[in-house]
Amino acid sequence: MTGADSPHPPLSSRLRSLRPAAFGADPAGERWERIRRSPNFSDGSFQNPVGARTRPSGGSMIEFAKIYFRKETRARRSPIGVVPVHPTTLADLAKPPASGLRLTWIGHSSVLAEIDGRRVLFDPVWGERCSPFSFAGPKRLHPVPVPLADLGPVDVVVISHDHYDHLDLPSIRALASTDTVFVVPLGVGAHLERWGVPADRLRELDWNESTEVAGIRLTATPARHFCGRGLRNQQHTLWASWAVTGPEHRIYHSGDTGYFPGFKDIGAEHGPFDATMIQIGAYSEYWPDIHMTPAEGMRAHLDLQGGQPSGVMLPIHWGTFNLAPHPWAEPGEGTAAAAAAAGAPIALPRPGEPFEPTAEGGVPSELWWRAVATVPVEGWATSGGTGSPEVAPTA
Repeated sequence: MTGADSPHPPLSSRLRSLRPAAFGADPAGERWERIRRSPNFSDGSFQNPVGARTRPSGGSMIEFAKIYFRKETRARRSPIGVVPVHPTTLADLAKPPASGLRLTWIGHSSVLAEIDGRRVLFDPVWGERCSPFSFAGPKRLHPVPVPLADLGPVDVVVISHDHYDHLDLPSIRALASTDTVFVVPLGVGAHLERWGVPADRLRELDWNESTEVAGIRLTATPARHFCGRGLRNQQHTLWASWAVTGPEHRIYHSGDTGYFPGFKDIGAEHGPFDATMIQIGAYSEYWPDIHMTPAEGMRAHLDLQGGQPSGVMLPIHWGTFNLAPHPWAEPGEGTAAAAAAAGAPIALPRPGEPFEPTAEGGVPSELWWRAVATVPVEGWATSGGTGSPEVAPTA
């Protein structure tokens, strides 16, 4: 590829050698040509299904900074005690789920899904910080429930997009030494190849494209977000949500996304789902188009289920990193309230707590975060103390 054909100005070899490995790599060659041919790429960048502001700007950025760094709000954005992590062991995960479907929320958006005899790992982030640097950036608020090496074999690693809290260099390098297949949105493979993932173990998909791995069908579905890891975030890697279908079960992982009407189309095409994993944290009025509030997350879940309060919703993208101005426990509280209002079953596991969404006996439902969270001035929004919330039970 010549400099004129490249999506990026050519870098000198010296500058390229100084680029942090965590920044990944820019798409080039046939990968770049495929990006240019994508129906979702125009005017030099990937486009959202509906318009979206990706960050505060101008005066709103100054206003956001004042709120974010205010002492009294800063204190509420972290737990005041030790987060009760479930001590998951290899033995816990070695026994196959009786129902054929088991989810283990590792924290944030990382979920191990065991579906119809296969193991799918979404957005694995085992690093201490979601940052390109080991000494700065948002740090974990709780330890990883289980070491990555003790997780056992994984058939597929699925990445939703290339932000640091979803695509983690140390985790990918560790997984690159295994036999797992990586299924990623278009363009993200450039990062993984730089980090040691062989090209023949990469599947890069555009929206509405599918691939099969070990009898499991994985489809990249639209999301309303953005991308970028380095200094030049030019929207040259795609972001996606994911529909995963096995012989008996269907699941959905939202990745990061703002609410948009396309959830109904995804549900009609690939649902209804036995379980959905929906982003409900790190939202703000300063970026309302790219992350969902708990109420919007519940609305998305219902859209995916054809308007019915069926299946089980697992709230993700909260509790592990401090990424927004809202109080630490607010996403959990808001999701419990939204579920109660909709009569929809939700799962509220501690990080590392496996559960079977379709098994008899229900799913984890304790409001566990209340024991280690600052009580809001107005009190807790739902009843139940540290016991069960007023949410719909599973069938």
